[in-house]
Amino acid sequence: MKKIWIIGAGPGDPDLITVKGLKLMQQADVVMYTDSLVNEELIAMAKPGAEIVRTAGMHLQEMVDCMVGYINEGKMVVRMHTGDPAMYGATMEQVALLKEHGIGYEVIPGVSSVFASAAAVGAELTIPDLTQTLILTRAEGRTPVPDREKLRSLATHHCTIALFLSATLTKKIVKELQEAGWSDDTPVAVIQRASWPDQKIVRTTLIELDEAMRVNGIRKHAMILAGWALDPNIHEKDYRSKLYDATFTHGFRKGVKVND
Repeated sequence: MKKIWIIGAGPGDPDLITVKGLKLMQQADVVMYTDSLVNEELIAMAKPGAEIVRTAGMHLQEMVDCMVGYINEGKMVVRMHTGDPAMYGATMEQVALLKEHGIGYEVIPGVSSVFASAAAVGAELTIPDLTQTLILTRAEGRTPVPDREKLRSLATHHCTIALFLSATLTKKIVKELQEAGWSDDTPVAVIQRASWPDQKIVRTTLIELDEAMRVNGIRKHAMILAGWALDPNIHEKDYRSKLYDATFTHGFRKGVKVND
């Protein structure tokens, strides 16, 4: 069956693509990518003579027609997606149209911007006895979210929240988290263009979030991480996992009794 490769290009740093993703890109006859999001240095690693197709200015049907044309010519086509294709990648709408032409697909995962952002601020997003859940979502703007996924409802869990595509909606974010009972001093980290050379990190609190974004001129390409796992002083606090607890027995180690 004819198919296209959908490859996660990673968050920006060209070294953060997977080995498999890079190998496939370097075998491809045609490399299609969103030139406003995927690093040109990565695309420059394509094999000599490969056709490079920039898609930032294309609408869905144009992109699919382009893919179908190349694949029907017998060419190997890869579609490079920023971060990981599973997160706000708009891949399924492409796949639906490709299937109408008898074209299948295979997805190669990539490093999501949420994890590049956590790495940039040195954060573990799940802290024992504090939060064991991470919600990946976005604030509601021009594109609606399902009624049961309103930010206020999700925030009632008081776990770590990662907000994609929400840099222009900080007033709404603050209001909805406050309505969910979040305290004004809840730590927030904003990472713009995580892993790129011009990466910017802003540490703030919930009540100061909107002003911090304004002062730093952050309006796009930003990940907002919120919750007490983002506390800059978390390392000074006594949260410890069972995994490395000397008294805890698991499949690879017998716990040792510690005398009081």
